[in-house]
Amino acid sequence: MKKLSARRRHPLAAVVVLLLALAATGGLYAAFAPAGTAKADETAQSLAIEEGKKLYSVGCASCHGTGGQGTSDGPSLVGVGSAAVDFQVGTGRMPAQQPGAQVPRKKVIYSQAEIDQLAAYVASLGAGPIKPTEGQYSPDGADIAKGGELFRTNCAQCHNFTGEGGALTYGKYAPSLEGVDPKHLYEAMQTGPQNMPSFPDTTMPEKEKKDIIAYVQAVNSDKANNPGGLSLGGLGPVSEGLFGWIFGLGALIAVAIWVAAHTAKAKKS
Repeated sequence: MKKLSARRRHPLAAVVVLLLALAATGGLYAAFAPAGTAKADETAQSLAIEEGKKLYSVGCASCHGTGGQGTSDGPSLVGVGSAAVDFQVGTGRMPAQQPGAQVPRKKVIYSQAEIDQLAAYVASLGAGPIKPTEGQYSPDGADIAKGGELFRTNCAQCHNFTGEGGALTYGKYAPSLEGVDPKHLYEAMQTGPQNMPSFPDTTMPEKEKKDIIAYVQAVNSDKANNPGGLSLGGLGPVSEGLFGWIFGLGALIAVAIWVAAHTAKAKKS
């Protein structure tokens, strides 16, 4: 007993106990840590990239190159990120039907699972904007009034005050935002598709993007009950001025003709 007690008081006893405790902790962590889950996620990501590469080879490589490096028919996809793929393919703009000044939105030909696989492959070519989560683009709790201010400052020049869209130069145009999925609105601001400038988080924080999305949804949610009366398509002063010119001036001309005709009759009588 005295020998055992002496060993317990040995100067290295505390070090030995500490090493044993660390070894036990490491063993328990290795046994119970979610290493299997992480490995499964890594495997699933690798499979998604592999399947995405197959889809890419069939539907995208002819324009964007076998390795996404781009060709004379399509830009490079290195560094565009998964958000750009989800937007372009998820809105039917890609694969493009034909070359032109601007690729229009059309029917989506890929399932969301296939779009995710394509996005995973393109994202593997180089770092870029990541596809947002629902919490990032959901307008719940957003400030609609602030979103309106931001929209009028940054977006109305092209998309009009209510997101109706408008013409640009050389056959290009800003598309209507009516009925666009909030996720795609967020991704468009992230990536700046076609003629649109990009608004990364360093330029426009996530909260401001949410506010803009909330405003766009609010102004497009119930156009049939416009509190301002006849909206004339919501196109602003151009359509309003045309309406006033044709109908307002036309009514004045009609009244002038009617007065002149009745004045002439009065004089004859």
